[in-house]
Amino acid sequence: MARQLIAIDCRAIFLHFLAVVAAHRLTGLNTAPDCSPMKALNMHSFSKVMALAGLLLALQLSAVAATALQPVRDDEVLEVLPAVNRNRPAQATAAAAAGATTSDPAAAVGQAREDISVARQTGDTRYWGRAQAALAPWWDRPDAPVDLAVLQATVQQGRHEFAASRAVLTAALARRPGHAQGWLNLAALERLSARYAEALAACDAVARAGQSFYAGACRLETQSLQGQHPVAVKGLQALINQAADAGQRSWLLSLLAESHERAGNDAAAADAYARSLAAEQDLYTAIAFSDLLLRTGKTSQALRTLAPLPETDAVVLRRAAAWKRLGDARWTAEREVLKARMEELQRRGEDPTLHGRELALAALWLDDDATRALQLARRNLQLQREPLDWWVALQSARLAKDGVALAEIASAIDAAGLRDVRLVSANVPALKASK
Repeated sequence: MARQLIAIDCRAIFLHFLAVVAAHRLTGLNTAPDCSPMKALNMHSFSKVMALAGLLLALQLSAVAATALQPVRDDEVLEVLPAVNRNRPAQATAAAAAGATTSDPAAAVGQAREDISVARQTGDTRYWGRAQAALAPWWDRPDAPVDLAVLQATVQQGRHEFAASRAVLTAALARRPGHAQGWLNLAALERLSARYAEALAACDAVARAGQSFYAGACRLETQSLQGQHPVAVKGLQALINQAADAGQRSWLLSLLAESHERAGNDAAAADAYARSLAAEQDLYTAIAFSDLLLRTGKTSQALRTLAPLPETDAVVLRRAAAWKRLGDARWTAEREVLKARMEELQRRGEDPTLHGRELALAALWLDDDATRALQLARRNLQLQREPLDWWVALQSARLAKDGVALAEIASAIDAAGLRDVRLVSANVPALKASK
């Protein structure tokens, strides 16, 4: 999903934008931030109970592990842990280093924001779990402070638990209608679901909360999806000229690049993506730029764009696709990496449908299985409906020669009100490998 806003502290409440999607710096922005210490909740008894439960669980797991794992040699490998992301920044707080859970709401906010930022900067999904751990004393509590509830929704959004995230946001905003960040999060979720009227309503609520600059960006991004490209481009250019810092400028340039792509102006889009990354490096923007380069046949340039990025599924997938188009046999090893990661998710009991976009793209780009890709893509559309999700569904239907599916998907796009040249084009050009 598109890059989103993160608030850092009261002195710089509107600094720096992402690191989901594709998604992604939404945390705790308020109309009039309260910089006074938050009142501590009485969590002493709860924390003791949770600590005891955690200890008992750890002892039980240790007992299970002791009986289940019986190596026969000293050099036998029992488990291979996931690789630590090479782009992971150093932990900035003592709480993070200790992995501690705090009962202080203010400390939990800071820790959760830090973990969310790391998750977005690196694509390391383990940090979504760390953010949840920081918020654990208030997780799913109807009386949780609204800032913490909005952070919970951000974690759920990062994990693609969109329905749960929307429910938490809706309840939090009912309690505090002036929470601008919550409305920005909700607008992003509505755009992701192709509910553009609802997204615009959320953008209007951001304006009522006193944040006209961000409300404007929110509206312009939504209007671009509705096909109002000249209005969006002009408005975004004006906001870029008002940008307060490099992070804000980078974020707005990424929105401008996406608007240019939807209008079919690939050269202007590439320029805006490059300027966005020059202003501030960002995972989501770099992946979106690589998609444009792959789509327009600039495969080697796409590989250069992907080279410095962390080894997320999205990055590995696109690198494999680029290598395959260039006839480089290394793509097969990358395909095995993706398969192994999906198997690991299933072993952990995670729902693979939450990764439907990547699964569909892998089936289409790497496996040349358009029929399977179409099945995965249509299932993914039940979860998220961003332009790329529609594109992979359309492309799969075309290559599978499924006219009925193609017509149904095109009709759904029209009903949603999405206007994107990449989708309505009668013939999607073949992706050519060029050096």
